[in-house]
Amino acid sequence: MMNQSDVPVLVDFWATWCGPCKLISKVVEKAEAEYPAEQLKIVKIEVDPNPELVEEYGVYGLPTIALFKDGKMVDGSKREGAINLPKLKDHLQTLGISSP
Repeated sequence: MMNQSDVPVLVDFWATWCGPCKLISKVVEKAEAEYPAEQLKIVKIEVDPNPELVEEYGVYGLPTIALFKDGKMVDGSKREGAINLPKLKDHLQTLGISSP
């Protein structure tokens, strides 16, 4: 699933019962509106129906974001907890995704 994109993919792991996930959801939506589609793709994965992905990628806290390139999680890209838009942009910048 993660290897079908030729652009980096930011994955937002979330759950319906997770309060902070609702906060980060708005941040991720703003980022999606700001970054061009050819620069960054954003995908949301609900953890409860996808336990195999939770296990495969070691998602232990929610919300968790992670960046994937060429189908693999980028080392150091996984981040747990709520994050605001400027911090998300900084995080992406450190991973080589320039701010628009």
